Amino acid sequence: MKNYLFLILSFIFIACETKEEEENISFKTTFELSKGKETATYHETIEFYRSLAKEYPEINIQSIGDTDSGLPLHIVTFNKDGNFSFERLRKDKILVLVNNGIHPGESDGIDATMLLFRDLAQNKIENPKDVILLTIPIYNIGGALNRNSTTRANQNGPVSYGFRGNAQNYDLNRDFIKADTKNAKSFAEIFHLIKPDIFIDNHVSNGADYQYTLTHLFTQHNKLGGKLGDYLKQEFQPKLENALKKENWDITPYVNVFNRPPETGFSQFLDSPRYSTGYTTLWNTVGMMVETHMLKPYKKRVEGTYELMVQAINLASQEKEKIKKLRSQQFENISQSKYYHLNWQIDTTKASSLNFKGYQADTLTSEVTGLSRLKYNRDKPFTKEVMYQNYFKPKDTIKIPAAYIFKKGWHKVIENLKHNKIEFFELENDTTLTIETYRINSYQTRNNAYEGHYSHYNTKVDSYKKNVHFSKGDLMVPTNQYGIRYLLETLEPQAPDSFFNWNFFDTVLQQKEGFSPYVFEDEVLKILQKNEELRTSFLLKKEKDEQFAVNWYAQLDWIFKQSKHYEDVHMQYPIYRILKESEAEKLLLD
Repeated sequence: MKNYLFLILSFIFIACETKEEEENISFKTTFELSKGKETATYHETIEFYRSLAKEYPEINIQSIGDTDSGLPLHIVTFNKDGNFSFERLRKDKILVLVNNGIHPGESDGIDATMLLFRDLAQNKIENPKDVILLTIPIYNIGGALNRNSTTRANQNGPVSYGFRGNAQNYDLNRDFIKADTKNAKSFAEIFHLIKPDIFIDNHVSNGADYQYTLTHLFTQHNKLGGKLGDYLKQEFQPKLENALKKENWDITPYVNVFNRPPETGFSQFLDSPRYSTGYTTLWNTVGMMVETHMLKPYKKRVEGTYELMVQAINLASQEKEKIKKLRSQQFENISQSKYYHLNWQIDTTKASSLNFKGYQADTLTSEVTGLSRLKYNRDKPFTKEVMYQNYFKPKDTIKIPAAYIFKKGWHKVIENLKHNKIEFFELENDTTLTIETYRINSYQTRNNAYEGHYSHYNTKVDSYKKNVHFSKGDLMVPTNQYGIRYLLETLEPQAPDSFFNWNFFDTVLQQKEGFSPYVFEDEVLKILQKNEELRTSFLLKKEKDEQFAVNWYAQLDWIFKQSKHYEDVHMQYPIYRILKESEAEKLLLD
């Protein structure tokens, strides 16, 4: 009897052990084991990919770069051929990079991508041989480690998740240009190592209620520009939408509204370079954000994200030759252009229409405030034609210089150029050049802190020629290179995400030397007696400007700023422009 009981228990133990081994081999995720209610932790996610890489030679995981959390970023690659040399792969394959967990509370992409890599490795879905799939499993590691169940107040699952801010409480989707975080610097290293053709950033959001689980936010096609921009709008986007529709997944452009009904119409979100897809656009990468609807069940959101990535991979394979050719042409066209557009705004003369699936929006009296509130009625779905403003035009156009030149003391600029693989050269000798320069005419500054900065906007400049002395070791940056768009968007002060607008050059906005009125009064008298033209201008200004006429300090200050005593670095933009290619080449030869 004892032997019989022992035999039964042994069978039970072996059966349990076998079941456990089968689950390990099948690589069940936290998402699946919880029946779609939970998301994997950071450590579970990385361990999952490490285990996959050990089991399947098609998968490689490597750590690249630091983050503010103290833990490294990882890049995971799936290649059916088992070759992981990006330089070689780039020639014959199309590379698709997926970024997850930039906002770890928006965890849909983290779980969906784990499922995708596993299913590709286990041949549960077909992977086209000419597509290389890569992912940053969790970009915001610090935020992922800061788990909670409350900060996503309106989100329908998962049970717990990470926090939006990173280890320094930066929103990483505003940091791609200013690069205040180690995460952003490491992302640049990864991005320029891979040089992806297509970039997908997985998110979750909600500005209204509607029927869709999936929305997309493609980079703005006019801003992307040229035939590549036309292709994105006219071919890639509709082809992806149609592929998803065949799999019973409706998708619509990102619903860019806040607390108002979408059927009143809305515009495309403009992804400036501070955002991930705005940054990747600077390298002519076809970019899109996936924005699932946070009010939909978590399981459905993850499944939708998964299906979108599957269809994106298939489309990448079908369109490989065209995308790679258009990207190459785009680099060539920009390098040969004389002008570049900045500060894009909605073109109100054009619009598209969407066959939008929403819910009736009712205006009720709030039981909390006693005032009007918006409430969507899910019992009353509708399909309506909605105006969608997705055409933009540039507000400013600049002439592209042959090169930029600046003094070697601007260390943060130099550091960012290095991270983004920008080529620059140190001057071999002291020299004086007649070059184009900007003076900051006006700008506005945020009243409240924004991502560690009080950033500027609406920056206006005056342009003029000036003799400037440069020393050995100062830097010249040719624009005819792979990173031309990055240079124009960061070094032109009027650009929305320029280094100037992100406060890199605020020291030039402060006047360092001044005057003591009781002493300078006598000097002013001498200046006006010697300079008849200045004296005439001074008197005319007093006559026409009543406030100036009664403000003695303003008068002294005005004359001070017209005199030799006024420092020429005040309001002087410290990045200079060499317009002629021959002058830039001469500097290189010298």
